[in-house]
Amino acid sequence: MSTPQDSPVARLNYPTAKFVISAPTLATCPDDTGAEVAFAGRSNAGKSSAINALTQQNGLARTSRTPGRTQLINFFSVMNDEARRLVDLPGYGYAKVPEAVKIEWQQHLSDYLRGRFSLRGLVLLMDVRHPLTEFDQMMLSYADQRNMPVHILLTKADKLKKGPASASLQKVRSRLKEWEDLVSVQLFSSLKRQGVDTLSQKLDQWLHTPPEDTSGH
Repeated sequence: MSTPQDSPVARLNYPTAKFVISAPTLATCPDDTGAEVAFAGRSNAGKSSAINALTQQNGLARTSRTPGRTQLINFFSVMNDEARRLVDLPGYGYAKVPEAVKIEWQQHLSDYLRGRFSLRGLVLLMDVRHPLTEFDQMMLSYADQRNMPVHILLTKADKLKKGPASASLQKVRSRLKEWEDLVSVQLFSSLKRQGVDTLSQKLDQWLHTPPEDTSGH
């Protein structure tokens, strides 16, 4: 059992994030040490834009005109420390690629989420107008199997007025009530930088978390 050493958690400087490596499979990922947080979402959920807003770097996570084109797991170090990483998982479910490619990527995604010991939490991005798609529920299922915390960003919140955006937030929270001990939800807009500070505080908690012994489950 571990007890928190520092309270409140020290803030990490996400604009220092730097690209480390791209990996096609779990076997080619960096050493499984330290702590990392992965970002996942359908290809049109605004994942790259969210990472760029967090790090204040417009080109860190590449946004593609053809959603889903990037099929690699991209690693970024934080504060020049490769023991703390942000991980950009490829967008899924939107790209016009053969079914066999989708199945192969789904296997790599499953391998990463189930087998990566240094993974502290998952940031799952959903378009606030279309939350809880089949992909989103698949990702929640992976996280549930590992008892891993998930922080949901309801992205593109600027596309809705305040009332409908709040209603969508409450609807998602209500539907995920059984997972409320592991799942948190917030509104987010990369364009307006809405929710960036809330996201960074969540990441601070996860990236400062010491590793736990998961061998005995």
